[in-house]
Amino acid sequence: MSKKKQIDPIPEEFGSYEEAAEFWDTHDTTDYPDAFRTVKVEGELRNRHYEIEIEADVVQALRSQARQSGVKISQLASQLLRQQLPPRLKANTTKV
Repeated sequence: MSKKKQIDPIPEEFGSYEEAAEFWDTHDTTDYPDAFRTVKVEGELRNRHYEIEIEADVVQALRSQARQSGVKISQLASQLLRQQLPPRLKANTTKV
């Protein structure tokens, strides 16, 4: 004899993100196949971000100079690094 699993209905609204999280922590989306639909998503990466370690005093100096120049700290850091590349490598860099 097989017992059918009791499935709670999905609330019309959740009072908060926490309430929704609590519900889905204890319920399985595969029990609600009609509540979801497949969507096609296309994404495009526009910029790449790199993480490098920089000493705190250097960051402070970059931040200060960027503020004075009216540019983002990442733009300033890229400009300064690009200036330090050998000429043969500068030709191969592209602006992001």
